[in-house]
Amino acid sequence: MGKIIVAGIGPGSPEDITPAVLEAVREADVVVGYKYYFQFIEAYVKADCECIDTGMKRERERAEQAFELAEQGKTVVVISSGDAGIYGMAPLLYEMARERLNVTGEPSHTNDDGRTVEISVLPGISAFQKAASLLGAPVGHDFCVISLSDLMTPWVVIEKRIRAAAVGDFVTAVYNPKSQGRYWQLYRLKELFLQEGRSAETPVGYVRQAGRAEQEVKLTTLAAFDPEDVDMFTVVLIGNSQSYISLTPDPSPVREGRQKDEGRKVFITPRGYYSHPSLTGTVERPGAAIMNESFHTILSEMQHPEVPRWRLWPLLHAIHTTVDFGMEESLWMDDRATELLYNKVADGRLKHIVTDVTMAAAGIRKGALERLGIEVHCYINDPRSKQLADDKGITRSQACMRLAAEEYPEALYVVGNAPTALFEICDLVRKGKMQPAGIIAAPVGFVHVCESKHAVKTLMHIPKIIVEGRKGGSNLAATLVNSILTYDDAEQLKPGRDL
Repeated sequence: MGKIIVAGIGPGSPEDITPAVLEAVREADVVVGYKYYFQFIEAYVKADCECIDTGMKRERERAEQAFELAEQGKTVVVISSGDAGIYGMAPLLYEMARERLNVTGEPSHTNDDGRTVEISVLPGISAFQKAASLLGAPVGHDFCVISLSDLMTPWVVIEKRIRAAAVGDFVTAVYNPKSQGRYWQLYRLKELFLQEGRSAETPVGYVRQAGRAEQEVKLTTLAAFDPEDVDMFTVVLIGNSQSYISLTPDPSPVREGRQKDEGRKVFITPRGYYSHPSLTGTVERPGAAIMNESFHTILSEMQHPEVPRWRLWPLLHAIHTTVDFGMEESLWMDDRATELLYNKVADGRLKHIVTDVTMAAAGIRKGALERLGIEVHCYINDPRSKQLADDKGITRSQACMRLAAEEYPEALYVVGNAPTALFEICDLVRKGKMQPAGIIAAPVGFVHVCESKHAVKTLMHIPKIIVEGRKGGSNLAATLVNSILTYDDAEQLKPGRDL
């Protein structure tokens, strides 16, 4: 009985061919394959072995020849680069074997002796595995492999798989990233990964001619990655949200331009045995890791995740706090409000925050306040507010805002409970008695709540974040403040600092 052995010969270097594959090649009566690959196994074939090599896009022809020769009782080895089952010849040969059976399951093509063909597969080291080993340890956790070749797969299907990989936070290996006729697909993949929330700082490694004499290894980030630096012989690896770039000792001789102790950069995706160091060398705390995972889950379930970063960051905080995806519709803000307010924090113009109730003040992260040198003030328990409220016949919240306007007229004003506080802020601004750096408007309830939010929108020159309608609350107001204080983490989508 003849047989076909489908053998993966690895990425190209002799040391990456498995002993089982070498043994099969040595015993083969016939070796069939793409002509470029014969250079890697020609030293191992026996003298009387017949070698049949063909050009690209001749896969069906090679498979048919393999069957015809095997049906003559010969041992035929069909070679594939990398692993024969990963974008290789193995699936085609099994499909063709099925095609060559009639509906009863009996062979429809046999030789005169009635012998049929046995098929077996010998695995090889895939190109993405070889590339990964050269980059460090990028596939230490869940990963997927996607081919960008649309010769036999419609692009709409490929794009759906790219989005799934990005949303699912998979480390992603990219095969067939580019050719002379396919130049835009890799650009689109990069665009989709960024749209679906993958950080611009995500490590990207790519290896050209892995394991061969022409081998090139490069490491960069998703934002800096240039698809023009890639060709059809390149494998690209994109990290997940936990991946990072680190230094490891470099045993190679010291070369000009490199210090002896500089080390070698490696791409690591941790399995979870250690809390991985971030790019700044700090260890991520468990609470931050949970919040990070929550944010990625929220991002994957949002209806409109493609919104600008200045809107996305407070929106993620709001949904995380309320578990309410209705925030996508309810959260209103002035153009670039988060960014504008953070800039005031960063350059020292915003040093004070005033809240209407102590609960809102309590929810603002103390670590962030200390790190940024910001003070929070709440007058609700100040004896002066009670006296002023009694004297003027106003609510305690209104009295609080009047006291705050005298002492901190340029603070960030945060309202998470009382619509009367919001009305009072509007009145004081219009009278020129305060000029807030910004306003967070999230009073909650049924009486005059919506009206107070309509009123604050008229303060056109003040950056505002508003929870529209009846929704709101002190916890929501506080988390919106936290989104401003940590806005510099938004690009990497790394919440949880200062917890």
